[in-house]
Amino acid sequence: MGGIFWLASYPKSGNTWFRSFLSNYMSDSDEPVDINQISVGKIASHRLWIDNVIGFDTADLTQDEITSLRPVVYRWKHMEGDVSYHKIHDAYTYTREGRPLVDDVATVGALYIIRNPLDVALSYANHRGTDIDQAIAFMGDPEHALSRSVNALSQQLLQYMGTWSFHVRSWTEAPGLNVRIIRYEDMHTDPENTFAKAVEFLGLQSDPARLERAIRFSSFDIMAAQEQQTGFRERPARAERFFRKGKAGDWQDTLTNTQVARVVADHREIMTRFGYLDASGQPV
Repeated sequence: MGGIFWLASYPKSGNTWFRSFLSNYMSDSDEPVDINQISVGKIASHRLWIDNVIGFDTADLTQDEITSLRPVVYRWKHMEGDVSYHKIHDAYTYTREGRPLVDDVATVGALYIIRNPLDVALSYANHRGTDIDQAIAFMGDPEHALSRSVNALSQQLLQYMGTWSFHVRSWTEAPGLNVRIIRYEDMHTDPENTFAKAVEFLGLQSDPARLERAIRFSSFDIMAAQEQQTGFRERPARAERFFRKGKAGDWQDTLTNTQVARVVADHREIMTRFGYLDASGQPV
């Protein structure tokens, strides 16, 4: 029986890296998959996906109407009978009718990728073309959302994020959701074990040789080199490059003490829960 596995994360937390790995694992090729040909499903907020399924233009609808239709679209996708894997940056929220945005019938499970918010702030600033203080403010804003502008019709629908902490809670504590959490940092330090558990959770056949090759083919150096050679269609126009450093712990050399303190104050509880603060509340 089919259904959707959601590859969920706050932006700049390793979702593209994981999708590159998954595409390489599923292709089982002797060459790395082109980053512009990552062959996993569309992002959940892709406007054309929604438009094509419902058969008319969502530009003519209110935001509440669009939100109410999204679970219907995902349920119709589920009825195709295949298992699919779709990126999502929306927080796990509900429509005005009380229905989960991602639809509980359509959803098989969610792989949630979490990254130290101190590092997220750096990458998010680059991604948004803004300074680090503004990125930290976005992450602490309960009303933060992507593709909110009404001045131009975006290919992406509005994606409500909330604060970084809310986003993490919304997915990791969603009632009845089959969720597996992986940390970006563990993807770096223990890739074989971390990716192997993810493959198992996603219902794919375990194969050590494929795993090793997919990890190698989705390395930061390979993806960054591909972007330099051919560009990357997911790079926002305001970002100089999509693959910035791919490093865990870069915040230690970049953030000021004031910026660190602000992130910790905003997200102390969740940072402690996932091992980003020690017993005394200091970043690790």
